Amino acid sequence: MINVTESAAQKAITLISNSEAPTESVLGLRMQVVGGGCSGFQYNLEFGAAKDTDKVFEFHGLKVFIDPRSTLYLAGSVLDYNDGLMDSGFKITNPNAKNTCGCGESFNV
Repeated sequence: MINVTESAAQKAITLISNSEAPTESVLGLRMQVVGGGCSGFQYNLEFGAAKDTDKVFEFHGLKVFIDPRSTLYLAGSVLDYNDGLMDSGFKITNPNAKNTCGCGESFNV
């Protein structure tokens, strides 16, 4: 199970509603773990519709879609959004990550 903070959910909902894509094609946030980055795995966040095999969660009005493989790597993770002057954007805190790269964009387990 993952968790999405209220600030992350509200920011994602705002971005979805402001997107130029038709609303029926952008129904939620997809969270994925893909190979790559300097530590082996990296996160991918994108807006879209659920796929047949996705697990679907809902947090603060935001639907979140995660494929079965990514679910294993994201278990216990928290998606947050920070709107600070020096550090703004979505941030994933993953208890399964043993090491992360210096920029925080990739990890290994």
